[in-house]
Amino acid sequence: MSTVILLAITGLGLGALYFLIASGLSLIFGLMDVLNFAHGAFLAIGAYGTWWAAEYLPGAGPAGFGFLLAVAFGVAAGTLAATLVELCVIRPLYGRHREQILATVGLSLAVPALIQAVWGADPLTFPKPELVSGAASVLGVHIPRDRFLLILAAVAVFAALWLFNSRTRYGLIVRAGVQDRAMVTALGIDVRRAFTLVFAIGGAAAALAGALSGLYFGVVTPTQGLSLLIFAFIVVVIGGTTSLTGCAIASVTVGLIQQFANYYTVAGLGDIAVVIVLALVLLTRQGGLTAKKSAERVA
Repeated sequence: MSTVILLAITGLGLGALYFLIASGLSLIFGLMDVLNFAHGAFLAIGAYGTWWAAEYLPGAGPAGFGFLLAVAFGVAAGTLAATLVELCVIRPLYGRHREQILATVGLSLAVPALIQAVWGADPLTFPKPELVSGAASVLGVHIPRDRFLLILAAVAVFAALWLFNSRTRYGLIVRAGVQDRAMVTALGIDVRRAFTLVFAIGGAAAALAGALSGLYFGVVTPTQGLSLLIFAFIVVVIGGTTSLTGCAIASVTVGLIQQFANYYTVAGLGDIAVVIVLALVLLTRQGGLTAKKSAERVA
């Protein structure tokens, strides 16, 4: 029983990490119709920004609440990078999906190469903050505290994105702008500003995932964003490319499947099991787990 509890909570933590990455992908694609392969680059920038701040920024070390400052610095760096990418790369390519894919794939390769050139290819040890060091006891099972931080962060991001999509003026503007940009512009609404905001929010979610992924894995690497982005895309496809709720369900499902399959079978089989689930979803529900709802709106 203790093993099941440990695997379940660890799987929820991994699923929370996947959701933080995939939610930004789902938001950008669902509201802007942009398939962003550079999303992993924002994650890497957030991870290395947090690591750098924790090591060198005064007052942002692992002691006390300093780590929160380091996370804020990493998220800000990823958000700024996403904003610049939208303004300089994506904005001229709206409606040109082939060019979007080529440009974002190029960025997804260039950013890790740049990080590797600056800090090297070797993994860098991520500082463990005092706030989440050690383990907490759950039904007699010792669980690393950072898992709970990941889960809380994912819940907070889900609530914030849901409110943005369904309760704010900008969410409505972006959805209308994707359907008929000329009409929305004719009403005197600056769609471009709303698109930039959505892309920045998606980049912030990825950067937060990068900042917290260092806690989960204990290290940061230049290619960490690329490897996690693969599973984030799987989550988005399983959950429905325009459904935030489906994304959350799929994230938890993928995280739990990986943990239980890797423990009770052989190492690495969890990844294969996730791919099998992806294939079954594509064969049976081509729009994902929430296909019927996702066609109407991002929810």
